[in-house]
Amino acid sequence: MRFLSLLLLAIFAGMQSQGQQTQKPPLHGKNWMAITGKPLAATAGSIIFQKGGNAVDAACAMLAATCTMWDVLSWGGETQALIYNPKTKKVIAINAMGIAPSGATPEFFKSKGYQFPPEYGPLAATTPGTAGGICYMLSEYGTMSLKEVLAPAMQLAAGYPIEAQTANSIERGKSRIKEWPYSRKVFLTHPGEKREAPEAGEIFVQKDLLQTLSKMVEAEQAALRQKKSRKQAIMAAYDRFYKGDIAREFVRGCNEQGGLITMDDLARWKPLEEEPLTVNYKGIDVYKLQAWTQGPVMLQALNILENTDLKSMGYNSAKYIHTVYQAMNLSFADRDFYYGDPYFPPEEPVRGLLSKEYAKQRAALINPERNDPGTGPGDPYPFQGGVNPWLEQLKNRGFGTDSSKRNFVPAHDNNGIALNDPEYLDRLRRGTTSVEAADKEGWVVSITPSGGWLPACIAGNTGIGMSQRMQSFVLEPTINPFNVVAPGKRPRVTLTPALALKDGKPYLSFAVQGGDTQDQNLLQFFLNMAEFGMTVQQATEAANINSNQLWLSLGGTKMDDRKPKPGHLLLSDTTPEKVRNELRQMGYTLSFDDRTSGPINAIWFDWKHGSFWGGSSNHGEDYGIAW
Repeated sequence: MRFLSLLLLAIFAGMQSQGQQTQKPPLHGKNWMAITGKPLAATAGSIIFQKGGNAVDAACAMLAATCTMWDVLSWGGETQALIYNPKTKKVIAINAMGIAPSGATPEFFKSKGYQFPPEYGPLAATTPGTAGGICYMLSEYGTMSLKEVLAPAMQLAAGYPIEAQTANSIERGKSRIKEWPYSRKVFLTHPGEKREAPEAGEIFVQKDLLQTLSKMVEAEQAALRQKKSRKQAIMAAYDRFYKGDIAREFVRGCNEQGGLITMDDLARWKPLEEEPLTVNYKGIDVYKLQAWTQGPVMLQALNILENTDLKSMGYNSAKYIHTVYQAMNLSFADRDFYYGDPYFPPEEPVRGLLSKEYAKQRAALINPERNDPGTGPGDPYPFQGGVNPWLEQLKNRGFGTDSSKRNFVPAHDNNGIALNDPEYLDRLRRGTTSVEAADKEGWVVSITPSGGWLPACIAGNTGIGMSQRMQSFVLEPTINPFNVVAPGKRPRVTLTPALALKDGKPYLSFAVQGGDTQDQNLLQFFLNMAEFGMTVQQATEAANINSNQLWLSLGGTKMDDRKPKPGHLLLSDTTPEKVRNELRQMGYTLSFDDRTSGPINAIWFDWKHGSFWGGSSNHGEDYGIAW
């Protein structure tokens, strides 16, 4: 019987590499490729490519279009990007995450009865990052003017046929939208009627946003007439957004509705170019953003899993699911305690966390027979030549640093909310979009932008929905001393684009919609290709698992809304009964769904044939165009 099971797994793995049928066809291109969360936004990227732009130009155009179409984000949100520069053969990290405003302190939020900053409204807002991120990426690495790159988004703002997904999201959130006068004016196009939101296919017009984008272009064009350089002209548009009349109206509208953002907050924020973090997994260099994102979780998990023979276990066998789940739990436990803004003290122990030797120590904690419900943060400090200053706090919190001596669920992590609770699942998966672009010159861009999702609070007459990312801060250092809210600080976010190089050349560019599930989905997508030989489209469609043994980063203002669910595991409803029974015997509580991943978008580089392969999940509205 065991031989038969192994044989079937081997046959299935072989099918994956031999062209198993997918629900969506793979995308092929030779000159360029553009993939993102909305068909019209992908078209925006193709327009820029057809006009001679590079992948950075096209990515900025797609990002602007997705913001304008409210693809789970707005112009007031945040942008995280990885860019491969073919001239230097280096991966660049772009940090366009907004900051907490003046007055945003733990004491302020506690005085209002919060245990986390709120989910919605002006008090949830960090400063806008996406507009500055677009200007920075375009000025430094693009080739076109802001006027050219924003043209598709401006046409959309002037009026586009809204799709059902966004229109229905507006209708569902209309009771909250009515709390904010500027949001009500933009979104509720049929006030007083039974359906107050736009209908699918209705031409949705955003006059205020169009005016805001026009002002940015006007500033750029005026600078060009003054003989300023292309870069200086784009940054003149940046200055108008963050220091000029756009900023003044944004701050006025934010403050009128109870928000904290000041002109000084906008003026002192700026996007940052950083060194990405990277680990090598069996000859593939995988890149992520720094620990102000959850990106290092995937790198830690890969380091742990490198100590096992995943391929021999078989794709989504009980042993494979258990092993991946445990590796993710160990990595997320470290994320939940040690990740935060590296520009604020204390300094995150990143070198230790990404140490191969630390990963071996963590891998040794995995019990091959049962789930460990008490998985907690480890001690990475010795692996970077230091002493952990948080040992007493970890002990008081209910975690030791030796998991082998722990067989209990920490009291603060044990709650009885059902895994299939719709509000919990919404907080776990709460989405974003992704932007993937590549061109024949070698530029590659991977972006996971977000913030200002529906129902969004619009700041004055700007048409700009404010970010809701403040909720990813904590108010208590006992949860995470690195991620306590403070003015000027960036929250530790879930947003996590990815790039991978092999033999010094681009191998994969990939990202996914979701919240805490992002690096879970991307880890499994990557393993589907690297270990099981799936094509990029097969890997985007393949069934995932989701661990819930982690602190949620989004949703709810009480501790009970965020606490981990030890042993809770979401599986595809196609999972065989035999695998289900084996997992239950290992101590798992199972739930099932036909959707086990957010929409994954990816580009694979076929160096043998000199072409691109694109993959885009078989659910959602994500779409790609190539040539």
